[in-house]
Amino acid sequence: MIAKLASLAPRLSLRKVLAAGAAIIALGAAWGFLRGPDLDYVPQMAERAVTLPDGHTIYVQKYEVTVAEWNRCQADGACELALRAPPASEAAATPATGLSHVDVEQYLGWINRKARHDFRLPTIAEWQYMAKDVLPEKEDPIFTDPDLTWASTYLTTGLAPRRLSPRGSFSTSAEGIVDLDGSVWEWTQDCYGGEGGGPVDPKKCAAFFAGGEHVAAIPFLVRDPARGGCAVGSPPAHLGLRLVSETRI
Repeated sequence: MIAKLASLAPRLSLRKVLAAGAAIIALGAAWGFLRGPDLDYVPQMAERAVTLPDGHTIYVQKYEVTVAEWNRCQADGACELALRAPPASEAAATPATGLSHVDVEQYLGWINRKARHDFRLPTIAEWQYMAKDVLPEKEDPIFTDPDLTWASTYLTTGLAPRRLSPRGSFSTSAEGIVDLDGSVWEWTQDCYGGEGGGPVDPKKCAAFFAGGEHVAAIPFLVRDPARGGCAVGSPPAHLGLRLVSETRI
């Protein structure tokens, strides 16, 4: 169609040809979404939606994104980082970890294009609410200064590393969400605004909240929180992600 338009160029202005071509491309993209989600890329979602205290409903991925799911993005060239499951572990059953917030943003852009559906990270409030029934009632206090990387290193001294377990090794929430209390801390979309807690431009955010045994503020480039992240008590063991959506699939 664009080639046909180009053949008419002598009778049409270049601006009109380009505008018509752009309209056709946009129409094709819109048609892709009208066809509905591509179930080959849509992850397994929890059986029931999470209804938040304000009545808002979100739909949550049943398990954390796995190594196998992540490497589809890497194989497509959309995610820079290639992951390997530990020896004797299956990539399809191993949570994808060692991910910075930048890595996660690459995955989000890819999965939304491929699945033809809008996924995002949860907010920290959403994460805490959906995990409230499987986490201990008394959480560790938050260690909120991402600059104090020495604290993370200090607190890991003499501690055995916490093993990364296969998916399904921990609790299941009432909605059917698995492993919220597991060994993986999950990135959220909320920026850490410093002790003042004021609004921060997401494009200029230096650290984001991650949910796990406790809430942690992690610098956006950190992949290994034991070396460069912060938390009170024991620092986050592994950084991964879980998708949520505003729309039922």
